[in-house]
Amino acid sequence: MPVARWLDLTGPEVAALPAGTVAVLPLGAVEQHGPHLPVSTDWVIATAAAEAAVATVGERHPEVAAVLLPGLAHTKSDEHAWSPGTLWLSFETLMATLVDLGRSLQTSGISRLLVVNGHGGNSALAQVACRELRRRFGLRTFLAHPSAPTDQGGGTSAPGEHGMGVHGGHTETSVVLHLRPDLVRMDLARANVPHGLRDFDLIGFGKPVSFGWLSDDFGPDGHVGDPTGATAEHGKVLFEAAVEHLAAVVVEAARFDVGGAPR
Repeated sequence: MPVARWLDLTGPEVAALPAGTVAVLPLGAVEQHGPHLPVSTDWVIATAAAEAAVATVGERHPEVAAVLLPGLAHTKSDEHAWSPGTLWLSFETLMATLVDLGRSLQTSGISRLLVVNGHGGNSALAQVACRELRRRFGLRTFLAHPSAPTDQGGGTSAPGEHGMGVHGGHTETSVVLHLRPDLVRMDLARANVPHGLRDFDLIGFGKPVSFGWLSDDFGPDGHVGDPTGATAEHGKVLFEAAVEHLAAVVVEAARFDVGGAPR
């Protein structure tokens, strides 16, 4: 079944979308990912996963309506602003953009929005935006990731990364090897794991206390993790699991209600 894409619809076709249609918005990023991965890494993963999830829902759950919005490529990547290739928006600009999109969706009759975020640096802002869109426009809003970022409680970091494969490491490199092997330079891949963080029990990636960081805090290459053992086969497993997860989220988002009094 073809993916239902917002950009392919006419205005009247958008107006005729069923009540409860879930609009799916990929959030990517354009930012350095070390010497071995393209600056499009987060964009590639977020858009591919969101599209595949919408397609999966269309095939398996004809009773659920979902439509794929054009994704946002340039987002909040200021932790990588030091590096050539990074194109980033300020917090204020991205928040205003998401608010304007929410207003537009409401005008078009959409009441449910699922943000599929492929860049951990967007997570906090996207959570705030989801509440803002709920308050301003009454949208049911949801935030999901293809996989939870390692530094935000995810568990996909390779053993040798000690929970610190947060950017351009084993996981992301494997997934891009699966999706776009032509863009990966494994000959330039090298480990960059900040082992000094293991000396701290409370502060660190995935620990009780987070810390503000810029990617060049960990060295001039800009990635954090160990991509050297990445494989397309592992990336395929990770990607397919992400699609299954996101498809299940779409199905649940279509019927989600907090169970309170109607408004």
